[in-house]
Amino acid sequence: MFIRSYLRASTVEQDANRANAALEQFAAEHGHLVASTYTENVSGTEADRPELLRLLKDARKGDVLLVESIDRLSRMEDPDWRTLKAAIDSKGLRIVALDLPTSHLAMRTNQIDEFTSRMLAAINNMMVEMMAAIARKDYQQRRERQAQGIAKAKQGGIYKGRPADQDLHKRVRELLAANFGIRAAARHAKCSTTTVLKIRDQLSRSEVAD
Repeated sequence: MFIRSYLRASTVEQDANRANAALEQFAAEHGHLVASTYTENVSGTEADRPELLRLLKDARKGDVLLVESIDRLSRMEDPDWRTLKAAIDSKGLRIVALDLPTSHLAMRTNQIDEFTSRMLAAINNMMVEMMAAIARKDYQQRRERQAQGIAKAKQGGIYKGRPADQDLHKRVRELLAANFGIRAAARHAKCSTTTVLKIRDQLSRSEVAD
């Protein structure tokens, strides 16, 4: 059984490798080793995730895609999630999440009969869909609460916004100046394509102002 673990954190300030030990321990407890690990810092709402796309490219039928939780795979809008899920299914990958017990049986499918395996796969697929929907809803609710908090702070005159990561901004500006594309710049700077686009737009506005 070839196990591919996927580790993701939303920002460069967060440690994407935080759950690596837990994933390796889980695999060991089921008599397996994590054969390949894919790590990146990018929002779960993004469809363009270089390491996840590389995992899908490398994957073979029957491989296990191991994650800490389904929200590490997706906080996407439904159309983007459908596209990702279709790509996972077309590769024959089996999703296993530490916080989704119904998925754990995929670690020992050779120990159960075909009928039971298919039934469990159907149940797990339903649970994965539910968890993906919950992850998206949680993301939306947090954004709404954040927006409400910012609006209240602005009314009180105390909102200053999150300070920009100057080193990251400098790195992205250098990459853009070297004619790197949006995706390539995001990959080399280890940030999301959304961040690169924002920095690019800021550069454009400053050039117009000059």
